[in-house]
Amino acid sequence: MDKENKRLAKQTMALVLAGGRGSRLQELTDRRTKPAVYFGGKSRIIDFALSNAVNSGIRHIGVATQYKAHSLIRHLQRGWSFFRAERNESLDILPASQRMNDTDWYKGTADAITQNIDIIESYHPKYICVLAGDHIYKQDYSLLIQQHVDSGADVTVGCIEIPKSEASGYGVMQVDENDRVTDFIEKPIDPPAMPGHTDQSLASMGIYVFKTDFLFELLREDSNNPDSSHDFGHDIIPYLVKHGHVAAHPFSRSCVRSQYEEKPYWRDVGTIDSFWKANIDLTDFVPELDIYDNAWPIWTYSELTPPAKFIHNEEGRRGTAVSSMVSGGCIISGAQLDRCLLFTGGRAHSYSSLQGVVAMPYVEIGRNAQLSNVVIDSGVKIPEGLVVGEDPSLDAKRFRRTENGVCLITTPMIEKLTLF
Repeated sequence: MDKENKRLAKQTMALVLAGGRGSRLQELTDRRTKPAVYFGGKSRIIDFALSNAVNSGIRHIGVATQYKAHSLIRHLQRGWSFFRAERNESLDILPASQRMNDTDWYKGTADAITQNIDIIESYHPKYICVLAGDHIYKQDYSLLIQQHVDSGADVTVGCIEIPKSEASGYGVMQVDENDRVTDFIEKPIDPPAMPGHTDQSLASMGIYVFKTDFLFELLREDSNNPDSSHDFGHDIIPYLVKHGHVAAHPFSRSCVRSQYEEKPYWRDVGTIDSFWKANIDLTDFVPELDIYDNAWPIWTYSELTPPAKFIHNEEGRRGTAVSSMVSGGCIISGAQLDRCLLFTGGRAHSYSSLQGVVAMPYVEIGRNAQLSNVVIDSGVKIPEGLVVGEDPSLDAKRFRRTENGVCLITTPMIEKLTLF
Protein backbone atom coordinates (compact mmCIF):
# COMPACT_ATOMS: atom_id res chain seq x y z
CA MET A 1 0.00 0.00 0.00
CA ASP A 2 1.59 3.31 -1.05
CA LYS A 3 1.46 6.52 1.00
CA GLU A 4 -1.37 8.08 -1.01
CA ASN A 5 -3.60 5.02 -0.66
CA LYS A 6 -2.85 4.91 3.06
CA ARG A 7 -3.74 8.58 3.45
CA LEU A 8 -7.06 8.13 1.63
CA ALA A 9 -7.92 5.06 3.71
CA LYS A 10 -7.41 7.06 6.90
CA GLN A 11 -9.85 9.67 5.57
CA THR A 12 -12.48 7.00 4.95
CA MET A 13 -15.18 5.46 7.12
CA ALA A 14 -16.42 1.99 6.22
CA LEU A 15 -20.10 1.28 6.78
CA VAL A 16 -20.93 -2.42 6.78
CA LEU A 17 -24.57 -3.28 6.07
CA ALA A 18 -25.23 -6.36 8.21
CA GLY A 19 -28.96 -6.28 8.85
CA GLY A 20 -30.26 -8.85 6.36
CA ARG A 21 -31.57 -12.25 7.36
CA GLY A 22 -30.37 -14.26 4.36
CA SER A 23 -33.54 -16.32 4.14
CA ARG A 24 -32.10 -18.65 1.45
CA LEU A 25 -29.92 -20.12 4.20
CA GLN A 26 -33.15 -21.46 5.67
CA GLU A 27 -32.93 -22.52 9.32
CA LEU A 28 -29.29 -21.41 9.60
CA THR A 29 -30.61 -17.87 10.00
CA ASP A 30 -33.51 -18.66 12.32
CA ARG A 31 -31.40 -17.51 15.26
CA ARG A 32 -28.88 -15.16 13.63
CA THR A 33 -28.45 -12.75 10.76
CA LYS A 34 -26.54 -13.99 7.69
CA PRO A 35 -23.34 -11.98 8.41
CA ALA A 36 -23.16 -13.73 11.81
CA VAL A 37 -23.24 -17.25 10.31
CA TYR A 38 -20.06 -19.22 11.02
CA PHE A 39 -17.57 -19.81 8.21
CA GLY A 40 -14.21 -21.48 7.68
CA GLY A 41 -13.71 -23.22 11.01
CA LYS A 42 -13.48 -20.25 13.36
CA SER A 43 -14.73 -17.10 11.61
CA ARG A 44 -18.06 -15.45 10.87
CA ILE A 45 -19.02 -14.25 7.40
CA ILE A 46 -18.81 -10.57 8.42
CA ASP A 47 -15.17 -11.01 9.45
CA PHE A 48 -14.11 -10.89 5.79
CA ALA A 49 -15.52 -7.41 5.10
CA LEU A 50 -14.23 -6.12 8.45
CA SER A 51 -10.78 -7.66 7.94
CA ASN A 52 -10.59 -6.18 4.45
CA ALA A 53 -11.31 -2.75 5.91
CA VAL A 54 -8.70 -3.04 8.66
CA ASN A 55 -6.07 -4.52 6.35
CA SER A 56 -6.78 -1.71 3.85
CA GLY A 57 -5.92 0.90 6.47
CA ILE A 58 -9.47 2.03 7.31
CA ARG A 59 -9.71 2.78 11.03
CA HIS A 60 -13.29 4.03 11.39
CA ILE A 61 -15.98 1.40 10.88
CA GLY A 62 -19.72 1.33 11.51
CA VAL A 63 -21.82 -1.85 11.39
CA ALA A 64 -25.56 -1.42 10.76
CA THR A 65 -27.56 -4.30 12.26
CA GLN A 66 -31.24 -5.18 12.27
CA TYR A 67 -32.49 -8.78 12.00
CA LYS A 68 -31.77 -10.97 15.08
CA ALA A 69 -28.54 -9.12 15.76
CA HIS A 70 -27.63 -10.38 19.23
CA SER A 71 -25.07 -13.01 18.19
CA LEU A 72 -23.55 -10.58 15.70
CA ILE A 73 -23.28 -7.79 18.27
CA ARG A 74 -21.79 -10.20 20.82
CA HIS A 75 -19.23 -11.34 18.24
CA LEU A 76 -18.27 -7.73 17.44
CA GLN A 77 -17.91 -6.90 21.11
CA ARG A 78 -15.71 -9.93 21.78
CA GLY A 79 -13.63 -10.05 18.62
CA TRP A 80 -13.48 -6.48 17.37
CA SER A 81 -12.95 -4.46 20.54
CA PHE A 82 -9.30 -3.62 19.79
CA PHE A 83 -10.10 -0.22 18.24
CA ARG A 84 -8.78 2.63 20.41
CA ALA A 85 -10.19 6.16 20.39
CA GLU A 86 -6.82 7.60 21.44
CA ARG A 87 -5.36 6.21 18.19
CA ASN A 88 -8.19 7.83 16.22
CA GLU A 89 -9.91 4.47 15.67
CA SER A 90 -13.52 3.44 16.17
CA LEU A 91 -16.00 0.65 15.60
CA ASP A 92 -19.63 1.64 16.09
CA ILE A 93 -22.47 -0.85 16.23
CA LEU A 94 -25.53 0.82 14.70
CA PRO A 95 -28.69 -1.18 15.51
CA ALA A 96 -32.00 -0.26 13.92
CA SER A 97 -33.36 1.63 16.91
CA GLN A 98 -36.03 3.94 15.49
CA ARG A 99 -33.73 6.90 15.96
CA MET A 100 -35.53 9.22 13.54
CA ASN A 101 -39.13 8.52 14.60
CA ASP A 102 -41.21 6.07 16.61
CA THR A 103 -42.23 3.79 13.77
CA ASP A 104 -39.47 3.18 11.23
CA TRP A 105 -36.72 0.57 11.43
CA TYR A 106 -34.25 0.55 8.54
CA LYS A 107 -36.37 0.67 5.40
CA GLY A 108 -33.52 -0.14 3.01
CA THR A 109 -29.75 -0.12 2.68
CA ALA A 110 -29.63 3.62 1.99
CA ASP A 111 -31.94 4.38 4.91
CA ALA A 112 -29.64 2.44 7.23
CA ILE A 113 -27.00 5.10 6.60
CA THR A 114 -29.46 8.02 6.53
CA GLN A 115 -30.60 7.22 10.06
CA ASN A 116 -27.01 7.37 11.31
CA ILE A 117 -25.78 10.50 9.55
CA ASP A 118 -25.28 12.35 12.83
CA ILE A 119 -23.06 9.56 14.21
CA ILE A 120 -21.03 9.36 11.01
CA GLU A 121 -20.59 13.14 10.87
CA SER A 122 -19.01 13.13 14.33
CA TYR A 123 -15.93 11.39 12.83
CA HIS A 124 -15.63 13.86 9.90
CA PRO A 125 -14.74 11.27 7.24
CA LYS A 126 -14.00 12.66 3.81
CA TYR A 127 -15.09 9.44 2.08
CA ILE A 128 -17.61 6.71 2.81
CA CYS A 129 -17.09 3.09 1.75
CA VAL A 130 -20.35 1.16 1.90
CA LEU A 131 -19.88 -2.61 2.25
CA ALA A 132 -22.10 -5.66 2.24
CA GLY A 133 -21.41 -7.82 5.27
CA ASP A 134 -22.31 -11.18 3.79
CA HIS A 135 -19.71 -12.19 1.19
CA ILE A 136 -16.46 -14.15 1.32
CA TYR A 137 -13.50 -12.45 -0.37
CA LYS A 138 -10.23 -10.56 0.20
CA GLN A 139 -9.96 -7.05 -1.23
CA ASP A 140 -7.81 -3.95 -0.74
CA TYR A 141 -10.38 -1.18 -0.53
CA SER A 142 -7.69 1.51 -0.66
CA LEU A 143 -7.24 0.80 -4.39
CA LEU A 144 -10.95 1.25 -4.96
CA ILE A 145 -10.92 4.54 -3.02
CA GLN A 146 -7.92 5.72 -5.04
CA GLN A 147 -9.76 5.05 -8.31
CA HIS A 148 -12.79 6.95 -7.01
CA VAL A 149 -10.70 10.02 -6.22
CA ASP A 150 -8.76 9.89 -9.49
CA SER A 151 -11.88 9.50 -11.65
CA GLY A 152 -13.91 12.26 -10.03
CA ALA A 153 -16.98 10.01 -10.12
CA ASP A 154 -20.03 10.62 -7.93
CA VAL A 155 -19.87 7.00 -6.84
CA THR A 156 -17.57 4.10 -7.60
CA VAL A 157 -19.15 0.65 -7.56
CA GLY A 158 -17.21 -2.52 -6.81
CA CYS A 159 -18.03 -5.11 -9.45
CA ILE A 160 -17.26 -8.79 -9.80
CA GLU A 161 -16.47 -10.25 -13.20
CA ILE A 162 -18.64 -13.31 -13.76
CA PRO A 163 -19.47 -15.47 -16.78
CA LYS A 164 -22.19 -13.85 -18.86
CA SER A 165 -24.14 -17.10 -18.72
CA GLU A 166 -24.45 -16.74 -14.92
CA ALA A 167 -25.15 -13.00 -14.72
CA SER A 168 -28.94 -13.14 -14.95
CA GLY A 169 -29.21 -13.53 -11.18
CA TYR A 170 -27.35 -10.29 -10.41
CA GLY A 171 -27.56 -6.55 -10.88
CA VAL A 172 -25.37 -6.05 -13.97
CA MET A 173 -23.42 -2.95 -14.98
CA GLN A 174 -23.01 -1.91 -18.59
CA VAL A 175 -19.80 0.11 -18.90
CA ASP A 176 -17.85 1.95 -21.57
CA GLU A 177 -14.13 1.70 -22.26
CA ASN A 178 -13.40 4.26 -19.50
CA ASP A 179 -15.21 2.24 -16.78
CA ARG A 180 -18.13 4.65 -16.73
CA VAL A 181 -21.40 2.87 -16.01
CA THR A 182 -23.91 3.59 -18.76
CA ASP A 183 -26.68 1.31 -17.55
CA PHE A 184 -27.62 -0.74 -14.52
CA ILE A 185 -29.91 -3.70 -15.14
CA GLU A 186 -31.38 -5.81 -12.35
CA LYS A 187 -31.33 -9.55 -13.20
CA PRO A 188 -31.31 -9.13 -17.01
CA ILE A 189 -32.39 -11.92 -19.34
CA ASP A 190 -29.59 -10.99 -21.75
CA PRO A 191 -26.80 -9.50 -19.63
CA PRO A 192 -24.49 -6.94 -21.27
CA ALA A 193 -20.87 -8.01 -21.73
CA MET A 194 -17.72 -6.24 -20.57
CA PRO A 195 -15.85 -4.21 -23.19
CA GLY A 196 -13.35 -6.53 -24.84
CA HIS A 197 -14.70 -9.60 -23.03
CA THR A 198 -17.78 -10.89 -24.81
CA ASP A 199 -18.20 -13.84 -22.41
CA GLN A 200 -17.93 -11.82 -19.15
CA SER A 201 -20.29 -9.42 -17.35
CA LEU A 202 -19.84 -7.02 -14.44
CA ALA A 203 -22.13 -7.69 -11.47
CA SER A 204 -22.46 -5.32 -8.52
CA MET A 205 -20.76 -6.50 -5.30
CA GLY A 206 -22.79 -4.11 -3.14
CA ILE A 207 -19.67 -2.00 -2.52
CA TYR A 208 -19.88 1.76 -3.04
CA VAL A 209 -17.46 4.66 -2.46
CA PHE A 210 -18.79 8.21 -2.11
CA LYS A 211 -17.49 11.55 -1.03
CA THR A 212 -19.25 12.04 2.30
CA ASP A 213 -20.84 15.45 1.65
CA PHE A 214 -22.24 14.30 -1.68
CA LEU A 215 -23.64 11.08 -0.21
CA PHE A 216 -25.40 12.82 2.67
CA GLU A 217 -27.03 15.35 0.35
CA LEU A 218 -28.20 12.48 -1.87
CA LEU A 219 -29.55 10.49 1.08
CA ARG A 220 -31.48 13.42 2.50
CA GLU A 221 -33.16 13.97 -0.86
CA ASP A 222 -33.96 10.27 -1.11
CA SER A 223 -35.44 10.16 2.40
CA ASN A 224 -37.99 12.78 1.35
CA ASN A 225 -39.01 10.87 -1.78
CA PRO A 226 -42.21 8.89 -1.04
CA ASP A 227 -41.72 6.79 -4.18
CA SER A 228 -38.27 5.53 -3.15
CA SER A 229 -37.57 2.22 -1.43
CA HIS A 230 -34.47 3.89 0.07
CA ASP A 231 -32.12 1.24 -1.27
CA PHE A 232 -28.75 1.66 -2.99
CA GLY A 233 -29.28 -1.02 -5.61
CA HIS A 234 -32.88 -0.14 -6.44
CA ASP A 235 -32.85 3.65 -6.11
CA ILE A 236 -29.56 5.46 -5.47
CA ILE A 237 -27.30 3.81 -8.05
CA PRO A 238 -29.86 3.75 -10.92
CA TYR A 239 -30.58 7.44 -10.24
CA LEU A 240 -26.89 8.33 -10.45
CA VAL A 241 -26.42 6.29 -13.63
CA LYS A 242 -29.03 8.52 -15.29
CA HIS A 243 -28.15 11.84 -13.67
CA GLY A 244 -24.54 11.59 -12.52
CA HIS A 245 -21.21 9.85 -12.98
CA VAL A 246 -20.97 6.23 -11.84
CA ALA A 247 -17.64 4.44 -12.21
CA ALA A 248 -17.14 0.68 -12.11
CA HIS A 249 -14.22 -0.90 -10.28
CA PRO A 250 -13.61 -4.52 -11.36
CA PHE A 251 -12.73 -6.75 -8.43
CA SER A 252 -9.69 -8.16 -10.23
CA ARG A 253 -7.90 -4.81 -9.79
CA SER A 254 -7.96 -4.86 -6.00
CA CYS A 255 -8.48 -8.47 -4.97
CA VAL A 256 -5.86 -9.80 -2.60
CA ARG A 257 -4.20 -13.06 -3.56
CA SER A 258 -1.38 -15.05 -2.05
CA GLN A 259 1.04 -17.04 -4.19
CA TYR A 260 -1.32 -20.02 -3.89
CA GLU A 261 -4.43 -18.31 -5.27
CA GLU A 262 -4.63 -18.53 -9.03
CA LYS A 263 -7.66 -16.32 -9.62
CA PRO A 264 -9.81 -13.76 -7.78
CA TYR A 265 -12.05 -15.37 -5.17
CA TRP A 266 -15.50 -14.01 -4.27
CA ARG A 267 -18.46 -16.02 -3.02
CA ASP A 268 -22.01 -15.19 -2.04
CA VAL A 269 -22.66 -18.09 0.34
CA GLY A 270 -26.37 -17.36 0.29
CA THR A 271 -27.74 -20.88 -0.12
CA ILE A 272 -27.16 -24.10 1.81
CA ASP A 273 -25.44 -25.62 -1.24
CA SER A 274 -23.09 -22.66 -1.81
CA PHE A 275 -22.37 -22.39 1.93
CA TRP A 276 -21.52 -26.09 2.20
CA LYS A 277 -19.35 -26.04 -0.92
CA ALA A 278 -17.39 -22.91 0.07
CA ASN A 279 -16.57 -24.44 3.46
CA ILE A 280 -15.71 -27.89 2.11
CA ASP A 281 -13.56 -26.35 -0.65
CA LEU A 282 -11.24 -25.06 2.08
CA THR A 283 -10.18 -28.67 2.71
CA ASP A 284 -8.75 -28.98 -0.83
CA PHE A 285 -5.00 -29.62 -1.13
CA VAL A 286 -4.61 -26.11 -2.59
CA PRO A 287 -7.92 -24.30 -1.92
CA GLU A 288 -9.06 -21.42 -4.12
CA LEU A 289 -9.23 -19.22 -1.00
CA ASP A 290 -6.05 -19.00 1.07
CA ILE A 291 -7.03 -18.28 4.68
CA TYR A 292 -3.50 -19.08 5.83
CA ASP A 293 -2.12 -15.86 4.31
CA ASN A 294 -0.53 -13.94 7.21
CA ALA A 295 -0.02 -10.93 4.96
CA TRP A 296 -3.81 -10.44 4.85
CA PRO A 297 -5.17 -12.00 8.06
CA ILE A 298 -8.85 -12.67 8.65
CA TRP A 299 -9.43 -11.19 12.09
CA THR A 300 -12.07 -12.75 14.32
CA TYR A 301 -12.95 -13.64 17.88
CA SER A 302 -10.82 -16.58 18.98
CA GLU A 303 -11.97 -18.60 21.95
CA LEU A 304 -9.36 -19.91 24.36
CA THR A 305 -9.41 -23.63 23.61
CA PRO A 306 -6.98 -26.53 23.92
CA PRO A 307 -5.59 -28.11 20.74
CA ALA A 308 -7.64 -30.64 18.82
CA LYS A 309 -7.13 -34.23 19.98
CA PHE A 310 -7.35 -37.57 18.13
CA ILE A 311 -7.66 -40.69 20.24
CA HIS A 312 -8.04 -44.49 19.96
CA ASN A 313 -5.94 -46.63 17.68
CA GLU A 314 -7.86 -49.84 17.13
CA GLU A 315 -9.06 -51.41 13.93
CA GLY A 316 -12.41 -49.75 13.12
CA ARG A 317 -12.01 -47.36 16.04
CA ARG A 318 -9.23 -45.01 15.08
CA GLY A 319 -9.44 -41.24 15.44
CA THR A 320 -8.43 -39.96 11.99
CA ALA A 321 -9.02 -36.98 9.72
CA VAL A 322 -8.07 -36.90 6.04
CA SER A 323 -8.28 -33.74 3.90
CA SER A 324 -10.09 -32.08 6.79
CA MET A 325 -9.90 -28.99 8.99
CA VAL A 326 -10.40 -29.53 12.73
CA SER A 327 -10.55 -26.52 15.06
CA GLY A 328 -9.38 -26.05 18.63
CA GLY A 329 -11.20 -27.88 21.40
CA CYS A 330 -12.32 -30.75 19.14
CA ILE A 331 -11.92 -34.38 20.20
CA ILE A 332 -12.02 -37.01 17.47
CA SER A 333 -12.58 -40.11 19.58
CA GLY A 334 -12.34 -43.21 17.41
CA ALA A 335 -14.17 -41.51 14.51
CA GLN A 336 -13.15 -41.23 10.86
CA LEU A 337 -13.32 -37.90 9.03
CA ASP A 338 -12.92 -37.46 5.29
CA ARG A 339 -13.07 -33.98 3.73
CA CYS A 340 -14.76 -32.42 6.75
CA LEU A 341 -14.64 -29.04 8.47
CA LEU A 342 -15.26 -28.98 12.23
CA PHE A 343 -15.60 -25.74 14.15
CA THR A 344 -14.54 -25.14 17.74
CA GLY A 345 -15.36 -27.68 20.45
CA GLY A 346 -16.72 -30.49 18.28
CA ARG A 347 -16.92 -34.10 19.45
CA ALA A 348 -17.02 -37.13 17.19
CA HIS A 349 -17.45 -40.40 19.08
CA SER A 350 -16.28 -43.93 18.33
CA TYR A 351 -17.21 -45.80 15.16
CA SER A 352 -18.82 -42.71 13.57
CA SER A 353 -17.99 -41.95 9.95
CA LEU A 354 -18.12 -38.41 8.56
CA GLN A 355 -17.70 -37.43 4.93
CA GLY A 356 -18.31 -33.92 3.61
CA VAL A 357 -19.49 -32.69 7.02
CA VAL A 358 -19.53 -29.00 8.00
CA ALA A 359 -20.13 -28.98 11.76
CA MET A 360 -20.50 -25.65 13.52
CA PRO A 361 -19.27 -24.99 17.08
CA TYR A 362 -19.93 -27.48 19.87
CA VAL A 363 -21.56 -30.16 17.77
CA GLU A 364 -21.52 -33.65 19.28
CA ILE A 365 -21.76 -36.68 17.03
CA GLY A 366 -22.82 -39.92 18.69
CA ARG A 367 -21.35 -43.37 18.25
CA ASN A 368 -21.92 -45.25 14.98
CA ALA A 369 -23.35 -42.17 13.21
CA GLN A 370 -22.86 -42.23 9.44
CA LEU A 371 -23.04 -38.72 7.96
CA SER A 372 -22.40 -37.62 4.38
CA ASN A 373 -22.72 -34.13 2.84
CA VAL A 374 -24.33 -32.32 5.77
CA VAL A 375 -24.26 -28.93 7.47
CA ILE A 376 -24.85 -29.19 11.22
CA ASP A 377 -25.91 -26.09 13.15
CA SER A 378 -24.12 -25.13 16.35
CA GLY A 379 -24.83 -27.08 19.52
CA VAL A 380 -26.57 -29.98 17.77
CA LYS A 381 -26.25 -33.43 19.37
CA ILE A 382 -26.37 -36.12 16.69
CA PRO A 383 -27.89 -39.29 18.22
CA GLU A 384 -26.09 -42.62 18.13
CA GLY A 385 -26.49 -44.59 14.93
CA LEU A 386 -28.03 -41.75 12.87
CA VAL A 387 -27.52 -42.26 9.12
CA VAL A 388 -27.77 -39.27 6.78
CA GLY A 389 -26.83 -39.24 3.11
CA GLU A 390 -27.92 -42.72 2.01
CA ASP A 391 -31.72 -42.46 1.67
CA PRO A 392 -32.73 -39.18 -0.06
CA SER A 393 -36.47 -39.52 0.60
CA LEU A 394 -35.95 -40.27 4.30
CA ASP A 395 -33.45 -37.43 4.61
CA ALA A 396 -35.93 -35.00 3.04
CA LYS A 397 -38.60 -35.98 5.58
CA ARG A 398 -36.35 -35.46 8.57
CA PHE A 399 -34.07 -32.60 7.55
CA ARG A 400 -33.71 -29.71 5.11
CA ARG A 401 -32.37 -31.41 1.99
CA THR A 402 -31.27 -29.43 -1.07
CA GLU A 403 -31.63 -30.42 -4.69
CA ASN A 404 -27.91 -31.21 -4.70
CA GLY A 405 -28.30 -33.62 -1.79
CA VAL A 406 -26.84 -31.52 1.04
CA CYS A 407 -28.74 -31.84 4.33
CA LEU A 408 -29.01 -29.10 6.95
CA ILE A 409 -29.46 -30.45 10.49
CA THR A 410 -30.62 -28.28 13.40
CA THR A 411 -31.57 -29.02 17.00
CA PRO A 412 -35.36 -28.74 16.41
CA MET A 413 -35.05 -31.25 13.57
CA ILE A 414 -33.24 -33.72 15.84
CA GLU A 415 -35.87 -33.24 18.54
CA LYS A 416 -38.61 -34.21 16.05
CA LEU A 417 -36.91 -37.44 14.94
CA THR A 418 -39.10 -39.51 17.26
CA LEU A 419 -42.09 -38.61 15.09
CA PHE A 420 -40.75 -40.68 12.17
